[in-house]
Amino acid sequence: MMGFGTVIASMLSVAILLLASYVCSSGGFYMADVLANSVMEMQENENEIMKTDIEITNISANEAGIFVSLNNTGSTKVGDYDYMDVIVKYSNTAGIAKTIWVPYQGDSDALENKWTVGNISPDLVNPGILDPGEEMELQILLEDSLENKSVNWLLVAAPNGVKASGYFNA
Repeated sequence: MMGFGTVIASMLSVAILLLASYVCSSGGFYMADVLANSVMEMQENENEIMKTDIEITNISANEAGIFVSLNNTGSTKVGDYDYMDVIVKYSNTAGIAKTIWVPYQGDSDALENKWTVGNISPDLVNPGILDPGEEMELQILLEDSLENKSVNWLLVAAPNGVKASGYFNA
């Protein structure tokens, strides 16, 4: 009977070893699957970034604000304006240099520090979305007036990080 206890202990040890191997291997397979999905998603994002291109064709400023003509020269559409970034570096009338992020507020009645979509042309496909080959006018309203004859700069970034920038005079 004493030999039977040794056999049970050995079988129990082998069962625990097999269970531990199964747990470790299934965890490893899960991690490999998650990693593979992450790599595929990253490649899709990189592919979208490579297909996206925007270009600023004109910037003008007056008392009513800053007006930017943005052309979609890529092959993907840009339409989630809440996730677009507009950054303006300017000198106000007091001569103080400022750099601000201007949020999109298309339907807001806010009077300052916002940008809105003025017009998209031609806007035949997907109205309200900047499709390839279309040009969008942005109107930027700042809390300060721009200093006369100052050189200023702005940057517009699409939701996926593709950006365009340019200098303009007040």
